[in-house]
Amino acid sequence: MDNKMFCFQCQETAKGTGCTAVGVCGKKPEVASMQDLLIYVTKGLSFITTELRNDGKTITKETNHLITVNLFTTITNANFNKNAIVERIKKTLELKARLISQLERKEGLPDAVIWSGQEAEFEEKAVSQQVGVLSTENEDIRSLREMITYGLKGLAAYSKHANALMHDDEEVDAFIQRALAKTLDDSLSVDDLVALTLETGKYGVEGMALLDKANTETYGNPEITKVDIGVRNNPGILVSGHDLKDFEQLLEQTKDTGIDVYTHSEMLPAHYYPAFKKYPNFVGNYGNAWWRQKEEFDKFNGPILMTTNCIVPPLDSYKDRLWTTGAAGYPGCKHIEGGYGSIKDFSAIIEQAKNCQPPQEIETGSIVGGFAHEQVFALADKIVDVVKSGDIRKFVVMGGCDGRMKSRDYYRDFAEKLPKDVVILTAGCAKYRYNKLNLGEIGGIPRVLDAGQCNDSYSLALIALKLKEVFGLEDINDLPLEFNIAWYEQKAVIVLLALLYLGVKNIHLGPTLPGFLSPNVANVLIKNFGISGIGTVDDDLKLFFGEDE
Repeated sequence: MDNKMFCFQCQETAKGTGCTAVGVCGKKPEVASMQDLLIYVTKGLSFITTELRNDGKTITKETNHLITVNLFTTITNANFNKNAIVERIKKTLELKARLISQLERKEGLPDAVIWSGQEAEFEEKAVSQQVGVLSTENEDIRSLREMITYGLKGLAAYSKHANALMHDDEEVDAFIQRALAKTLDDSLSVDDLVALTLETGKYGVEGMALLDKANTETYGNPEITKVDIGVRNNPGILVSGHDLKDFEQLLEQTKDTGIDVYTHSEMLPAHYYPAFKKYPNFVGNYGNAWWRQKEEFDKFNGPILMTTNCIVPPLDSYKDRLWTTGAAGYPGCKHIEGGYGSIKDFSAIIEQAKNCQPPQEIETGSIVGGFAHEQVFALADKIVDVVKSGDIRKFVVMGGCDGRMKSRDYYRDFAEKLPKDVVILTAGCAKYRYNKLNLGEIGGIPRVLDAGQCNDSYSLALIALKLKEVFGLEDINDLPLEFNIAWYEQKAVIVLLALLYLGVKNIHLGPTLPGFLSPNVANVLIKNFGISGIGTVDDDLKLFFGEDE
């Protein structure tokens, strides 16, 4: 095979089929191969932990966390640092070697379980026939194994954020590992793997519930908040990604330093949590979705902290100001260490900020968000009234991810052309296509209700279930609700699987269907769940609402 690599886990994968020379994300083949090997040995470790659980043995939180972070490290745009990934492979092999001796049955173990090697052997193993996406020859089995694995990566990301707030769910961790182990099982049929895919969705709901509980118990329930998108005349630190614990620690360490803190992209919802509002140096949101960071980070002037994925390979003009932490990493950028329950030391990034110019203003005004489930529940009676009066005809869920492709203008155009009696429910960075448009209100209810980060899609599910209850409906699909979701990476995959598990049908997914769906697997999703791609804006408006505009 002439491929230097093979990856099709994100929406922007080359030609919609797979990146084979270099990742569209900027991932080099040598990084891709180490990520493949990390997933391979993590599956082997998960096989062992699953067998040990079956034998009645206890798996430590440290082991659970290692597996979770391994998966998170391989999410699109998370970690481009080959050396960091190699170190994770070494740690995984060391743990695997310790635990395999405890197995009661050692016959017929998969290669991923028994293989071990030195760093000098990693590259050869990574490109071998046993490792990587294409190691599964049957395209339908491959498709389902990868969809499950990508869902597990998204679930691991959400679980990791909950773990950072000292919330663990052994059942979720055990499932992640059990499901990873099953992707090594050649005896499983297509039907078996379809069932496992839906089970992954079930635990996706559990994982998002865990994170929601962790976030709200720690920081309070999000509330309606107006967020400034301008700047002040102080040096600043820009925080991107999703990790609220990192954000809290940085806020605490920057208070009274003269340094302002701004959110970027998926960190925007930090503004909605009551606990963060006590910090006078927490001033606003800077910029837009992740893919515009090259131009925006350059103009920010101060340091940028990437707490999770969504890194775009940086320009030299700000590379020395780009910092990473947690599962994120980029070669040549400074990394801030710190494990579960520890206090990270942000003094170096704060010192750098003190010597930087204030951010260059790129926008002015404000945006409104904070419509998570408890806030919407508080408005439920009002919402029911405006629906029953006919002032709100429908809701449309437009959550998910944003991305670089011109085709994503569809979502801005769709939002602009929506009938004036339709309200958007959103979560994730897809909202940056339309959250600064002046779409107005209906009966005092904004026409864009932002629940928060991509993981807060859980709120959208709870809101839908609540509306089903208050309208006295038997089926969630009977709601005046449409799903027109954008996707990009693996956290969106687990959200999709969670919605399917909850029984949501007729989801429109775009701007393209996933490259990892084989024709047969795509047909299963179409036949059983009504999954479809998007059309033109005007055609989809006719489909959803019976009109052009």
